Amino acid sequence: MVIPRLVIAAPSSGSGKTTVATGLMAALRARGMRVSPHKVGPDYIDPGYHALATGRPGRNLDPWLTSADLVEPLFLHGARDADVAVVEGVMGLYDGAGLEEFASTAHVARLLGAPVILVVDAAGQGRSVAALVQGFAAFDTRVRLGGVILNRVGSPRHEEICRSALTESGVPVLGVIPRVDGVATPSRHLGLIPAAERRAEAVSAVERMGELVAASCDLEALVALARSAPPLAARPWSADSSLERPSSGARPVVAVAGGPAFTFGYAEQAELLAAAGAEVVTFDPLRDERLPQGTGGIVVGGGFPEVYAADLSANEPLRRQVAAFAGPIAAECAGLLYLARELDGHPMCGRLPVTATMTGRLTLGYRDAVATAHSVLTREGERYRGHEFHRTAADPGHAAPPLFRWRGGADGFGEPLLAASYLHLHWAGSPELAARLVAACAPAGG
Repeated sequence: MVIPRLVIAAPSSGSGKTTVATGLMAALRARGMRVSPHKVGPDYIDPGYHALATGRPGRNLDPWLTSADLVEPLFLHGARDADVAVVEGVMGLYDGAGLEEFASTAHVARLLGAPVILVVDAAGQGRSVAALVQGFAAFDTRVRLGGVILNRVGSPRHEEICRSALTESGVPVLGVIPRVDGVATPSRHLGLIPAAERRAEAVSAVERMGELVAASCDLEALVALARSAPPLAARPWSADSSLERPSSGARPVVAVAGGPAFTFGYAEQAELLAAAGAEVVTFDPLRDERLPQGTGGIVVGGGFPEVYAADLSANEPLRRQVAAFAGPIAAECAGLLYLARELDGHPMCGRLPVTATMTGRLTLGYRDAVATAHSVLTREGERYRGHEFHRTAADPGHAAPPLFRWRGGADGFGEPLLAASYLHLHWAGSPELAARLVAACAPAGG
């Protein structure tokens, strides 16, 4: 398949790659192109802005969570029928999992055969930008550095100095973005505020990003570079082909938490649940007082329940229904907090013997975990690669074995009809999770 594509990378976090990537998506869409948005790594928030910019689901590409072999098929699945794909990187170009380049932006760019645009924060630099760019270009010659976009350029003279120095590097300058106010999106304790929490403001912010990139970057040259990417040989990923075909019969309803408090999720999860035979219905724990009609299973993913703890607690009818629910429940991070007895003093569902509180400590990182017991999702001894990302602590009120163990840590609750932990899993890497959940709730669904 031939999918024109670019990877937007940077020397480090905070250089402006989210603004450039999202703005480029919006600018190309404004020109009538079908743009496929992607994000390297486990990030849930940036893809929400990508979706606003493109009108398509933002999708993640993470070799750690799904395996390197699935990166190209998942990319092709998301980019089907697109005119161009834009892939936003993570951290610095060569920053991977631990000491290696595995799961870095450079790694994903190589797996996709995609040219890389390096977004350089030029503030406080002049000719030194050329040394930085030359270093990144020479560090790994398997990565094709196709151009540079200079960000936060202070004046025409500043631009002239940077351009002159980069002429000698041989890496073309494909954009110069001036210092501007009012374009960056607001942040809080875990990064950017999700687009779903500030819909109107997020739409406006994405529009401004698109206008800024269109006015500051050579869109024709960027599209031409994207079209220079070679064909890809893999078959697109498919939820249906990842699972055995379910037996015919009633499709159990799987209720998936959504709304502003539960915005973390990978698009492939719902696709796998549907392929496993479920009817996937979204509900909002902030506003819906009852689970969807006929619910046979519940999935509560990640998000920010700590921000909405009082409102979640105030929805007592739904909390009581979830607490009494007799079917299978899968919960990740925010889902674990919602199932707890209380969160920051606010009563939650009470399904788990846990008291949760906000802390000042960020827990962040990949985990190579082993399931220690059977649960609705896992089987004892199975290995799962997950990711933790939270500033809360959950104090268990009993001494039951944790659901997962990994080097230096353990976490979670596992029961025949329950799996709840802080670990975020990408179900495309473990499609059996969807099959097991749907199989467990099939009797409840009729």
